[in-house]
Amino acid sequence: MSLEKVSANRVANGVLTKYKFPSTSLGLDTNVNVYVPDGADKSPVPVLFYLAGLTCTEDTGAQKGGLFNMAGKHRIALVFPDTSPRGAGVEGEDDDWQLGTGAGFYINANNPKWKHYNMYDLVAKELPDVLSKAGLGLDMSRLSITGHSMGGHGALSLYLKDPARFKSCSAFAPICNPSVVPWGQGAFSNYLVAKTKSSPPAEWLAHDASHLLAASQAEKLNILVDVGTDDQFLKAGQLTPEALEAAYEERKKSRKSDDFTLRRQEGYDHSYYFISTFSPEHVEFHAKYLNA
Repeated sequence: MSLEKVSANRVANGVLTKYKFPSTSLGLDTNVNVYVPDGADKSPVPVLFYLAGLTCTEDTGAQKGGLFNMAGKHRIALVFPDTSPRGAGVEGEDDDWQLGTGAGFYINANNPKWKHYNMYDLVAKELPDVLSKAGLGLDMSRLSITGHSMGGHGALSLYLKDPARFKSCSAFAPICNPSVVPWGQGAFSNYLVAKTKSSPPAEWLAHDASHLLAASQAEKLNILVDVGTDDQFLKAGQLTPEALEAAYEERKKSRKSDDFTLRRQEGYDHSYYFISTFSPEHVEFHAKYLNA
């Protein structure tokens, strides 16, 4: 599938290019920003996906995240997908910033009303395939993932569902336990038709990082999470990092080899001031696995 070049900017000894292409996962055109460091055409480079949060686009992390200099230093490509389909024509998709446009939650909707909302397939399957065939010098056998807020939920859940696919995962202020917090419940109850009677439904737990972490049978997980202590959504009960910590304690009973760190950063909030402060450390974390 061909990528249509929309724009390009030189940055951090490489080029950030915005592409447009018709997504088979979404049934709609979608945009993606791809940063490729110089020389990738001669020596393919590993890839770090960045998943943005509610209300964001493919531009938000690229413009505000502060990832480029460290990615250029370690010769790591960056991929910034959009956060949802655009123009799907679903009734009410633009009425609430927490649902619909800008709020795809990186899952595949099984509710026919939301048939275009297949962001899991876009990020986990289609984009890696499309980019690997585009001749950009990307080595998709060396792939890691990170994200913020809703995108942190996406990064953790995609990683934990298929840890053999990704070398490492990190997250900034992720929604750690979406099946029991308002953001996740609002999205899952709309996008997913539950066929089970359990509470929360099994269909929700399949996308819940805390549940997936506790149940993971992976031999080794490489995870870094940062949360600001002054995050307004932490205080509102939307993030619940303690659930992820409890899940890891459960996993530790049988697995001892993980590289798992959850840090609370004093005084930081939910904004990109927080993300840009610690994103160089996150890229460094991924570099030790992507370039091993």
